[in-house]
Amino acid sequence: MAFNKQIFYLLVPVILLGCATEQNFFVSYSDTEITYEGRIDTSRIDAAELYWSGTSIKLNFEGESISIQMEDEHGDNYYNIILDDKKPVILRPDSTKKFHELASNLSKGPHSIEIFKRTEWNRGRTSLFGFKIGGEAKILPKSASRNRKIEFYGNSITAGYAVEDFSGKDSPDSTYTNNYLSYAAITARYFDADYHCICKSGIGITVSWFPLIMPEMYNRLIPTDPSSKWNFSLYTPDVVVINLLQNDSWIVQMTDSEEYKRRFSENTPDDEFIINAYEEFVSSIRDEYPESNIICSLGSMDAVKDGSKWKSYIETAVDNLNDEKIQIHFMPFLEAPAHPSIADQETMANSLIGFIEENVVW
Repeated sequence: MAFNKQIFYLLVPVILLGCATEQNFFVSYSDTEITYEGRIDTSRIDAAELYWSGTSIKLNFEGESISIQMEDEHGDNYYNIILDDKKPVILRPDSTKKFHELASNLSKGPHSIEIFKRTEWNRGRTSLFGFKIGGEAKILPKSASRNRKIEFYGNSITAGYAVEDFSGKDSPDSTYTNNYLSYAAITARYFDADYHCICKSGIGITVSWFPLIMPEMYNRLIPTDPSSKWNFSLYTPDVVVINLLQNDSWIVQMTDSEEYKRRFSENTPDDEFIINAYEEFVSSIRDEYPESNIICSLGSMDAVKDGSKWKSYIETAVDNLNDEKIQIHFMPFLEAPAHPSIADQETMANSLIGFIEENVVW
C-alpha cells in the first residue's frame, strides 16, 4: 500500500490536538480569569502572596482534576477548599513549593473552586503560583462581579480565633482559627458581597498585646511591612464595619504590664485620650472612603456589657464626628469563658445583618 503523505499531514494536527486536551494544563496566578478577593500582593515575585484572614482565590473550569501550586512560609496556614459551593475541606500548604490536589474524578461540565484563608497573617505568607487542571481542561470565564462590597477592621473576634476549639480552652494552634466562620465572613456571604478583612488577634486602637496598633496597620498591603501601602482606590466598600477596643479595655487597666508601659510611657490613657484615638481612626477610614457607610460596632465580649464605658467612648466619638453615614451598632454581650464559639459568631452575624438590612441602602 502506498504511503499517502497528504492524509498523514492532515491527521497529525488532529492527533496532537486530541493529546493536548488530555494533558495537565497549567493556569498561572496572573491569569485574568482568576478572581482574587482581599488584599493580595502580586508585585514582588512571580506569585500571588496571601497574608490577610479571609483572602480568597476563585477559578471556574472544566476538567477531571485540579491541583494548586503553593509554598507556605512556615507551613502553619490553613485554607478552606470549596468545590462547587459544597462543604469546605481543609488544606495545609507545605513549606516547600509543590502541587496539592484539590479535587479528582470530577464529572464533565463546569466546576468552581475557591481557596479561602482561614488563618491570620502572623502565621506567615503563602505564595500561590497557579493551578494544574487534568483531563479535558478548560478555563471558564470568571463569575460576574458582585454588586456589593464590605470591609471589616477587627481583632480576634473578627478573625474567628479559636472558633473551632470545642474544648473552650482558646487554643492558639492555628488549626482552630477559621475566619470563614466569623460573623464578618458570614455577613459578607449573606449579602453576597465582596469581602475584605483587616484583622489581627490582640490588636487595639490605643494599645495591643504586641507593638502594632490598628492605626499603624490599617493601610498596609503587607501587614508586616510598614513601607508597604495598600492602594485604597482598588476597593471602595459600600459598608465598613469597625469592631475594636476590646483589647484596649483590658490593657489600659494593666498599668504594670509590658504592653501598657511600651505604649503609654508618655501618654496616660484617660477618657479623652481614648475617645480622641477612636475618633481619629474612624476619621482616617472616612478620608479613604468619603461615601461609604461606616458602622462603629463592639462585641461580643465584656467591653460591650451593660454599663460599659467603652460603649460610651464610641458614642461620644461618633457624636463628635457628626457624620450621618457613621452609625453605631453594639452586638450582644455573650458571656463565655473563651472567644466566641461558632454559635456565638452566628448570633453576632444575625445581629449585624439585621442592623444593616434596616439602616443601610446599598
